[in-house]
Amino acid sequence: MVGAKPLKKHVRRRVTALLTGLGVLAALTSCSAEVQRGFLPGERDTTDNTPLITDLWVNSWIAAVIIGIITWGLMIWVIVAYRRRKNTVGFPVQMSYNLPLEVFYLSVPLMIVGVLFIFTDREQRAIDTRDPNPDVIIDVRGKQWSWDFGYVKEDVHEDPGVQAHLNGEFGTPDRLPTLYLPVGKTVELQLNSRDVQHSFWVVQFMQKRDMYPGENQYHRFINLTPTRTGEFTGKCAELCGEYHSEMLFRVRVVSQQEYDNHIAELRARGNTGILGDEFDRNPARPALEEAQQRTEP
Repeated sequence: MVGAKPLKKHVRRRVTALLTGLGVLAALTSCSAEVQRGFLPGERDTTDNTPLITDLWVNSWIAAVIIGIITWGLMIWVIVAYRRRKNTVGFPVQMSYNLPLEVFYLSVPLMIVGVLFIFTDREQRAIDTRDPNPDVIIDVRGKQWSWDFGYVKEDVHEDPGVQAHLNGEFGTPDRLPTLYLPVGKTVELQLNSRDVQHSFWVVQFMQKRDMYPGENQYHRFINLTPTRTGEFTGKCAELCGEYHSEMLFRVRVVSQQEYDNHIAELRARGNTGILGDEFDRNPARPALEEAQQRTEP
C-alpha cells in the first residue's frame, strides 16, 4: 500500500505524456493538405461539386473522431476507476433498468444518424440538381471494354473507343479514349451502356454513377462544372467482365479556345453525328426498351 501512490503518479505521468504526444502528432499532421482533404484524391476545387463532397467527408470524420474519443475515454475511465480491487467482495452496484440511461443510449445514436442524414441529403440534393440548360452535353456510352464520347450540341463524336491492353509498356495512356471539357462551363454527362452494366467514374471528380443498358439517358446523368484545367483519370467502377480493369479513359479539362479547336478538328476529320443506339450489342435491349416504355407515364 505504501508504493501505491508513487505507482499511480508514475502511471499518470505516462498517460499524460502519451496523450500530449498524440495531441502534438494530430496537430502536426492536420496541417498537411492531404489530411485536410481527408486523403481524398485530386484537389478540393477540381469541380464545383468536389468542395461539397470533401467537406461532408472531412466533417463526418471529425464528428466520428470526437464521438470515438468521448466513447472510448468513458469506457477506459470506467474500466480503470471501477475495476475490481483485491479486497472487494460481492457484486458492484447494478444499473440495469435505469430509464434515464436507456433513453440516453437510444436518443444519442438516433440524433447522430439524423444529423448525418440531414447534411448528406442537403449535399446530395445540391449535387444532383439538374441544370435545365447546360453549356455542354456529353453522350457517354460504356461498352466492353471501352468508351464512346459524343458532344451533343456540337453534333460530333470522338473516335470509337478501343480497349486499352495493359501490357506493362509505357505509352498506353496515349491510346485511351479521351473526353474534352471546357473549364468553367456547366456540363451534363448523359450515361448509357451498350451491353452490360458499367459505372462511370472520374476519380478526381469524386463522383461515380452506374450505367444500365436500355435505360433512358435522362434518368442517368452527372451535372458538374470543371473549375481546374488538367488531365484526369477515369475508369469503369463496376465489374463488367474479363477485361474490366482495362476499361479506362481520360478527361482533359481545357480552355474554351482549346475546346473549340478540338471540336473543329473532330468535324474536319468527319466525326459528325453521335454514335447512338445502332452500335449497341446487347441482344436483350429491345425487350428492355419495351419494358421501359410500358412503365413510363
